Amino acid sequence: MKLQDFFSLFKGVLAVLLAGVLSLSPFGFPRIPHEKKLELVWADEFDGDTLDNTKWEGCYCNATDIYKRRGSYWNTDMASVTDGALHIRTAYYPDGYNGNGEPGWYTCGLDTNGRFAQTYGYFETRCILPKGNGLWAAFWLIPDSMNSRDFGTKENSGEDGAELDVFESAFFDSKTPRRVSSNIHIDGWGPYHKSANVCKPFVLFNNPYEDYNTYGMEWNESGYTFYINGIKTGHTDFGGASQVPEYLILSVEVGGKDAIPAKDWAGGPLTPDSATTDFIVDYVRVYQYR
Repeated sequence: MKLQDFFSLFKGVLAVLLAGVLSLSPFGFPRIPHEKKLELVWADEFDGDTLDNTKWEGCYCNATDIYKRRGSYWNTDMASVTDGALHIRTAYYPDGYNGNGEPGWYTCGLDTNGRFAQTYGYFETRCILPKGNGLWAAFWLIPDSMNSRDFGTKENSGEDGAELDVFESAFFDSKTPRRVSSNIHIDGWGPYHKSANVCKPFVLFNNPYEDYNTYGMEWNESGYTFYINGIKTGHTDFGGASQVPEYLILSVEVGGKDAIPAKDWAGGPLTPDSATTDFIVDYVRVYQYR
């Protein structure tokens, strides 16, 4: 084990011990940071049996068309609401989805673009991560301007908007499973792009592929602070804190290109006989400062 991994593991164990203490507190566990300074302003508890289209839309996709996203196709039919949770399924269709003639892996992303965006606050989801070597789930935020070709001309700054990855799960079959990653990307996705990994914490309190855990990020003028189950895992002011509204994304990615799976940072590649898996989301909640 590398020294850096040892210290990460030590911090993870310490976080679990601390979590045990907090769970005995009268406030319960997990809890949101600075709770008295925050109020709930937007949420989806995924009750009922259909996706709330007033809150979410397909990210680059819909139920009619398909969109090539890395090593898979995205189609919103892969998202459903059942048993009080959102399920984003990742599955292989040898004849294409509904026999559309495009064989491959299908999954999707959902976003709140045009429906909800916010500057600053606390953003949290409670979820079970999808099992699989070669794919990853994520909860992230971006500004609408990030999709513009001209975005990112202000170099070395995230103040005009940044990609904020609350978590990405890409370590299912690595030497350090139960780990997630929190990252910041600035100056767009083009030639000015820069990024920083904030932390790669271990999720030891519950098995993240079997049990629910909460993943949160507090965003204010001083930067970004990340949490798992109410425990702080990292902080950064990389690029300067974004000062513009950003919308929410829940997604599953398959490593690869042009809808053909390939080995990527999440391992893999996925093969046709890899198992179908679900990203299960109990809720998404957004708080604002009072």
